[in-house]
Amino acid sequence: MGIKRSTRGLGLLAVLLVLSGCGVFGNRDGRPVETEDPQETLDQIVYGDRGRPRGTIWDIFRERPDQGQIGSVNKYIWNAALETLDFLPVQSVDPFSGVIITGFGTPPGGGRAYRATIYVNDPALDARSLNVALMTRGGPASASTVQAIEDAILTRARQLRAQDSNL
Repeated sequence: MGIKRSTRGLGLLAVLLVLSGCGVFGNRDGRPVETEDPQETLDQIVYGDRGRPRGTIWDIFRERPDQGQIGSVNKYIWNAALETLDFLPVQSVDPFSGVIITGFGTPPGGGRAYRATIYVNDPALDARSLNVALMTRGGPASASTVQAIEDAILTRARQLRAQDSNL
């Protein structure tokens, strides 16, 4: 009788272990069981309480973000726009949304006053990243004038990038 009882006990224990492994006795509310991130657990084992080091020698091989960005705009186009249109008084700038709004001003050697709104909408140094709206006191400026301003800004942006790469 002692052997039957111990066999029955071991059998019941085996059934309970199998059922607990299936999750029958755990988490009945349907939420997933939260576990630690395996990388954090590994870092805790390897590095202890110090935590993972901020940088290693292998960081020199990792891809770095483009340094030509201010927020979400290209810094070369941004600075080139400010330099090229420096004869216009700046009313509002927002480097995070990429908008520069100027007041009316006359270009050197010109007789017509212009007002500009510049929108740099992409971190790439590309013509698609730049939108210029030019107004005169009488209405919109001609398309050729707007195109000439955009070309001047993009040319200056490429020059600024070339200067940075030579450093």
